[in-house]
Amino acid sequence: MSAAPETPAPLLINGEAATGHGPILDAIDPATGRVSARYQTATSADIEAAVKAARESFARGTWRDKKPHERATVLFEASRRIAEAAEVLAHLQMSQNGKTLKECRTQAKAAAATFRYFASVCETMEGDLTTPRGDYLSMTVYEPIGVVALITPWNSPLAMEAQKLAPALAAGNSVILKPSEITPGTGLALGRIVCEAGLPPGVLNVLNGTGLAVGDPLVRHKEIGMISFTGGTATGRAIARIAAERLIPVALELGGKSPHIVFADADLDRAVDGVFGGIFDALGQSCVAGSRLFVERPLYRSLVDRLIERANALMLGPPADPASGQGPLASFAHRERVEHYVELARADGGRILAGGARPEDASLSQGAYYRPTIIEGLANEARACREEIFGPVLCVLPFDHETDLIKQANDSAYGLAAGLWTRDISKAWRVARQLEAGTVWINTYRELSIATPFGGMKESGLGREKGRQGVRLYASTKSIYLSLAGGA
Repeated sequence: MSAAPETPAPLLINGEAATGHGPILDAIDPATGRVSARYQTATSADIEAAVKAARESFARGTWRDKKPHERATVLFEASRRIAEAAEVLAHLQMSQNGKTLKECRTQAKAAAATFRYFASVCETMEGDLTTPRGDYLSMTVYEPIGVVALITPWNSPLAMEAQKLAPALAAGNSVILKPSEITPGTGLALGRIVCEAGLPPGVLNVLNGTGLAVGDPLVRHKEIGMISFTGGTATGRAIARIAAERLIPVALELGGKSPHIVFADADLDRAVDGVFGGIFDALGQSCVAGSRLFVERPLYRSLVDRLIERANALMLGPPADPASGQGPLASFAHRERVEHYVELARADGGRILAGGARPEDASLSQGAYYRPTIIEGLANEARACREEIFGPVLCVLPFDHETDLIKQANDSAYGLAAGLWTRDISKAWRVARQLEAGTVWINTYRELSIATPFGGMKESGLGREKGRQGVRLYASTKSIYLSLAGGA
């Protein structure tokens, strides 16, 4: 591993670069195994400084009390600046989580679009005039919560950080962003850009560090009024316990084990494209990855054979190379996790139809590469079919009857997303309504819109991000009654 290429980047507190007093954090490029950048991390004293800056900025009202169109102006400017910096942001994300440059560019543009969307929502969001039941005028307004902690994951940090920052700021909150320790650079870069767009000091703070050293103290801090977390279900459950004890709101976007269903009457070409992209785009490192494939038996062999051919042909390589279909997994530790689950599947009688190993290409040996993997022969009860692998592993299962299919698809602790392919619209609607998932795609997969609410059922989380209600997620509802009764 090479020497760090630069001086460790500081924290962002009170609108300024601030020295972090915790251990230095090395960001590892998963394509090469080398240090791509170094970052200072926060101690308890640094956390206190950030919380104090956020709390005081909220108390001053320099952001909270701005008119919605004034906050929108700053968010529009942030969107413009993010778009200008898109190429730099894309390369930064690529160097820390190994996504292809093409995908990183798309996510950088999406981050700019997210700020633009929530700027528009901020400017046009209305309160509600409620139906009176007496001699009064009654209305509902939405107030900022106060200081909000945002904890983001490593798989799509540009998209996830924008998805939390923009609505939390639009609602008028002061925020503290804690990026993943795997991808510490994007949150810090976005934070600087948004502050420079015109945020008052203290409104946005960024603290790097581990979940134990920084995330946990933030969640427990008495001045934090809400927590928004995207990540694994086990961590989400721990955060929910703390939030319950403190009686504060929490938004959790957690894991998934999404069923992807192909009926015998589906358009085979389109279904193959949708299923393949649904699991192997981003090498399955997506909460909505369609990792359990249910295929109606008459179509099973032909569809699976085509998926095997596509998986074997997928070109792994350096993420900056346009010829690379996919880059490495996000970290070497994560590759070991994926390998562990593949071995569990083998032990449970699974047959590896494609992948199941690191690539043989010697030029990729220094990176966290892993072949796209297809496994058949497992029961839906196998651990590889029930637990979130978060990697390029597809478990394929045939089915014969719609009733049994729905039972198996819903037989999961998770309920984030699902997809189905059929030419029968009545069947599509019937099945979609019965699937226990926050998002269901019909004859498509992984279509996402910042304007459409997103979240999960069961152990896939609480609350809904995105959409106009995404701003209200970060607000407290207040009812106001104004008497219209005349005096004596």
